[in-house]
Amino acid sequence: MSRNLQTLGQVLRELAHMAPRKLWLGGAALAALTVVMGMTLLGLSGWFITATALAGLLPATALVFDVFMPSAGIRLLAVGRTGARYAERLVTHDATLAVLAALRDKLFRSWAGPQAARLLLQRPARLLQRLTADVDALDNLYLRLLVPAVAAFGAALLLALAFALMHGWLGLLTWVWLLLTGWGIALWHGLRSRKSAVRRAMALEMLRAQAVDLVAGQTDLLMAGQLPAQMQKVLNTDARGARADEQLYQSEAAVTKAYGTVSAITLSAAMILIAWLMEQGRINGPVAALGILLALSAMEPFAALRRGATEAGRTWLAVRRLGPVLAKKSDAEPIVTITQPEQYAIELRQVQLCQLGPVDLTIRQGERVVLMGASGAGKTTLLNAIAGELPVQSGQLLAQRCSWMTQRTELFQDSLRDNLRLANPQACDEQLWSALQAAGLEQDVKVLPQQLDTLLGEGGLGLSGGQSRRLALARLLLSDAPCCLLDEATEGLDSVTAADVLQRLERAAKGRTLVFATHWQREALMADRIVRMQAGRVLMDAQRGTPEFEQAIAGLRADAAKAIPAPATGTATPNV
Repeated sequence: MSRNLQTLGQVLRELAHMAPRKLWLGGAALAALTVVMGMTLLGLSGWFITATALAGLLPATALVFDVFMPSAGIRLLAVGRTGARYAERLVTHDATLAVLAALRDKLFRSWAGPQAARLLLQRPARLLQRLTADVDALDNLYLRLLVPAVAAFGAALLLALAFALMHGWLGLLTWVWLLLTGWGIALWHGLRSRKSAVRRAMALEMLRAQAVDLVAGQTDLLMAGQLPAQMQKVLNTDARGARADEQLYQSEAAVTKAYGTVSAITLSAAMILIAWLMEQGRINGPVAALGILLALSAMEPFAALRRGATEAGRTWLAVRRLGPVLAKKSDAEPIVTITQPEQYAIELRQVQLCQLGPVDLTIRQGERVVLMGASGAGKTTLLNAIAGELPVQSGQLLAQRCSWMTQRTELFQDSLRDNLRLANPQACDEQLWSALQAAGLEQDVKVLPQQLDTLLGEGGLGLSGGQSRRLALARLLLSDAPCCLLDEATEGLDSVTAADVLQRLERAAKGRTLVFATHWQREALMADRIVRMQAGRVLMDAQRGTPEFEQAIAGLRADAAKAIPAPATGTATPNV
């Protein structure tokens, strides 16, 4: 419990820092002012009507009765209440929207670190839930809990002061009664509905994920005969959410009855006590009317806590989920130190992470190195580390800025132009066409009606496998990063397409450092060095022209692709 409270405290501190304090405090103060002015308006109106009626019974009293001051006060309260309500809505929502925007920005930055892409691919629905529903749930803390609670406190204080002027102990008793019952009912409702709110939030999250899986994978599910089972899963999840909704509605109906009962008790007790005070001669009729009308409206601000208490369980779940992310320091040490070394493009000294290491490896600028080894040997893990996608547990890793072409071609439902500009947002159309020409995709794009403005479907739908790979290559070449990482760059391509892609890469990437992870001879033939990995360690490091290099080439998969010309003599560099 103490850990949960500590998490809540951290989240509240982070949220408080994301908006100016004057917005937080000003919004709550304006909400309290609006409630107090509304109650005062009702009470003063009752007092004025009653006093005017009694004054009219006697001509002498009617002549001296001042109607101008009360009527002016009523007009002032009416206009002031409207203005305060508008200002309260403006300030509270301004503060809330500013906080939610800053919160999403921080979450994006936090998730843009190592392994971000991998986590996004593994759990897209979960991360989307954090950015949407969970972030939205946090506005409940301010808009539906803090602000109504302060407004209700102001209402209780106003009624207590009014009754204290009638009789001292009556004001204190009223204040304690309203706070205990009003806040107590909200607390009881929040605790009672917490499990149902959490079940509903979990069911909605699962429903979204299952619905996306059903729509996106309906072809595969149908082929596997699992489409009816997936549909039944969606229906079962929806039924669980409906049951949680029903429990929340029942709980909300119960709390509405509770507030209604307390309001009736408060009004009845106020009428009895005011009648007793009138009998004692302590107050007159107009004051009695004022007290009764104030008591009639005193419980309404507390009832506004009902919605916040209903969502309290969902808010608590969001706090637990987002708390660890918000607690992270934004100025944490980077995993990979980006440098501009004079001698090396990449340098690893006793690097260990996951099942990799210790690894010692240096790669000179402009050198072309192939990583080979059986599946699971650590090639992709090493590239992940160099790209900064995996945290290094120990050792030192220095690397120039890298552009990375992964095994999976990542294209987005957007135009060709915007897919290319992911590598260089400032690139002009001339640079885009140049990159497409280097990748061998220029003519394919020029025959399209909209050319660079052609919209791709989800995941690059509309392009063939070879065209998608060429577009990824064009994006790689468009980046000005001095080092390129390629993980199975031609996997899945036919031999002719693969040979053409590699030849274009050979011409376009002159002067850049290239690091390949591959099982194919066609990629290894471009290399100055071959590094064989096994069980996460460097087993062999062979230079071009050595027997070990030729033996390693012979052990890779071959196809009918035209061999890539070997680098000119003297371009190979020794490993230092």
